[in-house]
Amino acid sequence: MKKLSLFFSAAVAALAFLLATTTSCTDKCEQSYTYMAYEPVYLSFAELRQPLTITAGHDLKQPGKIYFKAPYLLINERNQGVHVIDNSNPASPQNVAFIEIPGNIDMAVKNNVLYADSYTDLLAIDISNPANASLLSRTENAFTDIYPVDPNLGIITGYNQVERTDVYDCNQMYPMPYLYNDVAGGGVMTDNSVGGAPETGGSGGATGGTNNAPSNGVGGSMARFTLGSDYLYIVTPYNLQTYQLSNPTQPVLTTTTYLGWNIETIFPFRNHLLIGSQTGMFIYDLVNPASPSYVSQFAHVTSCDPVVAEGNYAYVTLRSGTPCQGFTNELNVLDISTLTNPQLIKTYPMTNPHGLGIDNGTLFICDGDAGLKIYDASDVYTIDQHQLAHYDNINAFDVIPYNQVLLMIGSNGLYQYDYSNLQNITLLSTIPVKP
Repeated sequence: MKKLSLFFSAAVAALAFLLATTTSCTDKCEQSYTYMAYEPVYLSFAELRQPLTITAGHDLKQPGKIYFKAPYLLINERNQGVHVIDNSNPASPQNVAFIEIPGNIDMAVKNNVLYADSYTDLLAIDISNPANASLLSRTENAFTDIYPVDPNLGIITGYNQVERTDVYDCNQMYPMPYLYNDVAGGGVMTDNSVGGAPETGGSGGATGGTNNAPSNGVGGSMARFTLGSDYLYIVTPYNLQTYQLSNPTQPVLTTTTYLGWNIETIFPFRNHLLIGSQTGMFIYDLVNPASPSYVSQFAHVTSCDPVVAEGNYAYVTLRSGTPCQGFTNELNVLDISTLTNPQLIKTYPMTNPHGLGIDNGTLFICDGDAGLKIYDASDVYTIDQHQLAHYDNINAFDVIPYNQVLLMIGSNGLYQYDYSNLQNITLLSTIPVKP
């Protein structure tokens, strides 16, 4: 009797399973499978290429990279546009205007022309009067290796996680879903240099301003745009793009040079370009400025690595983190007296270093949540023994030292310091983030 009861129970369970997995009173057996997937978010080309919009200056919310072109300080609002700050008096910066630029991360300024990325496009904008800025030209599809593009739907700007349910025949093996099957190739670039991320100094010359042409501005160490002579140089995750600016209003692409992968930053130095990637620093010369040529490479462990240089030395910070891979957090000092053969001469441990700057032997390091650290680097072998200041109550992302005023951006906002007296570095002003 007990065996019969067990058999009956098993039969009832089997019948219940069959009823649960069928969708109708037919002989066909179907079963569902629910899983999480990622659907692409598209921005149409019509939405991307709307007329330029200028609004009144407003609060910082998610600041990214910075750029200085006297008298204006430009602050990127990640993927939204550019804040234009009148910095004639660093002790009292004035928010002048906000230029709405969808998908903006990077910028550079020559004379009164702002060059900025807008997802896949490169814009040239007249900022001679920032409150009435105007679009001069748009180079469409300049950065197709950064964002995946569907010619009909537009640009993939991100992904939403969604729950999906598939129904399949019980008699067939269920094909496990490929969670990213909607991605149309490539991948949306995560700017590693931004916000603990994408992860530059010297967009217009040496960070201290000593190599600047007067017509060019100065960027931070996390920049992907830089200027030299009549050319604009831009690094993407794989390539170095060179644009001729003989007509500044209309950049013309002259060459695209394949560099490798995980390319992040660019810094101009002595008629050369120092290019940072997650696997090393590349050096290219500008003997022919229309077509930079490879000189040498310094390889390091996988990590994010902005670079700046002064005199015979380059300074490279390596940091860990999800976008950067790796587990290394340190400052590397390289001897570049022979650019064809850069040599590592000293390593200093750091907490989680991001951008950095150098001016007349004074080294500024943004050590993430560990704050801003300032060193006398005149002796590259004893930098850690000559710390001049440490501001540990702020998040520090990138810096521009210029004319003895340090511009520093972090997740908390913009800070400006007077370092004309290194024994008494003073805070001049702040522009806080207001969520």
